[in-house]
Amino acid sequence: MLLRRAVLAGLSALLLAPFGAMAANLPDLNGMKVVVVTENAYPPLQFVDPNTGQAVGWEYDAMNEIAKRLNFKVEYQTTSWDAMIQAVSDGQYNIGMTGITIKEERKAKVDFSDPYMRSQQVMLVRGDETRFTDAKSFRDFKKGLIGAQPGTSPFYTAVNDVLDGNEQNPRIKLMETFGATVQALKAGDVDLVLSDSVAGKGYVDASNGALKIIGEPLGAEDFGFIFPKGSALVKPINAAIAEMKADGTLDALNQKWFVTYKMGQ
Repeated sequence: MLLRRAVLAGLSALLLAPFGAMAANLPDLNGMKVVVVTENAYPPLQFVDPNTGQAVGWEYDAMNEIAKRLNFKVEYQTTSWDAMIQAVSDGQYNIGMTGITIKEERKAKVDFSDPYMRSQQVMLVRGDETRFTDAKSFRDFKKGLIGAQPGTSPFYTAVNDVLDGNEQNPRIKLMETFGATVQALKAGDVDLVLSDSVAGKGYVDASNGALKIIGEPLGAEDFGFIFPKGSALVKPINAAIAEMKADGTLDALNQKWFVTYKMGQ
């Protein structure tokens, strides 16, 4: 992975320096400990940098900034995606973050923050792919395989918007992480991966032509942090998100992780 450190340093100095003064209007959580769980498997939102071994990403930067503004101490822990929502619902963690789409059915188990990012599902394929060009032609290409992480928005989009609505369709090859689906695509083990547009663009930009996006977006989704039902943290976190949208912090993070930082190099 390549981090253009000089550009990033200049960007951060220009865009982030003025923001601290605005945090005085936010609630003060008096240094309380907040346990945040993530998966570290969804670059560039959160992942382990292979060059440093450090967990990094858009969501880490955003959460660290929120903690600074609200005056709480973050303790990060990791768990698998399929265990995360239930674990947060059970109160094992205070907050969950891993590019979690805000869905009505999930609200029965957890509370969501306000959206911090909106994305669309896109079709990620190898750069030399010519056998299909959109969802319909992929569906008609009977040998085509999709790599997907079970229980995620890309999985359900693959089932319902690309294929036939059958969650057991053998054309869907299930994998433990999103990163594994992209590696399978590169290796030729599957022919299509669905991704939110921001991560998909990052992979394409870093691939030197090995990957591309085809067809039209397959719908929009909003990402939010999750909390145990009734959590007192929701309101202050929302206030911090609103302030970070207003003062340009979230735009700066988008610039850092989706433009300046190139994944896979």
